Amino acid sequence: MIHEILAVGPLQCNCSILGDETTHEAIVVDPGAELKRILAVLAQHQLTVKQIIITHAHIDHVAGAAKLRELTGAPIYLNQLDLPLLKMMEMQAGWLGIPTPETVPPDVDAVEGLKIGLEALPGEVMHTPGHTEGSICLLFPQQKLLLAGDTLFAGSIGRTDLPGGDKQKIMQSLAGRILPLEDEIRVIAGHGPETTIGEERQSNPFLLQL
Repeated sequence: MIHEILAVGPLQCNCSILGDETTHEAIVVDPGAELKRILAVLAQHQLTVKQIIITHAHIDHVAGAAKLRELTGAPIYLNQLDLPLLKMMEMQAGWLGIPTPETVPPDVDAVEGLKIGLEALPGEVMHTPGHTEGSICLLFPQQKLLLAGDTLFAGSIGRTDLPGGDKQKIMQSLAGRILPLEDEIRVIAGHGPETTIGEERQSNPFLLQL
């Protein structure tokens, strides 16, 4: 498996490129900015993008998705509960003082349990509302890998004071969906360093409350 992680944009969103060395197929998760870097990695590994998956519709995670779709023809996956945030892109751009990116409605509604990934890299969507209504995590059981979006961070959790945020819901998502996962599962958060479920279970102050 190819797994390249690029910290992109002013908020250093972790964009994951997951690829199969045999078929040269790939998925791109959270292409929030710096498409030239993303495209360079795809070209380096001779990868064809089959899916573009957005963990939630904040600008730092979704800003490059429409352009990447235009360039690759790959469908965009996003939970439709985040469509109101997608429609607020001009306001979101104003928060960061950057130009408003082009956005398009998702091609696929990334609902709970949806099978995603590649034949050699199967995964599924976990709907984990709280950071936003449509926040999702992506679980790849065979690789023991969780792409957690902004639901869980190393030592912290996603903020809930932005539009769509709900503290009670994110705590419910963490208790019901994240904590039951195996300790050895590697966690790639939407920002910052990677961690594991076991490390967070033992030391994350928010998880210790559950």
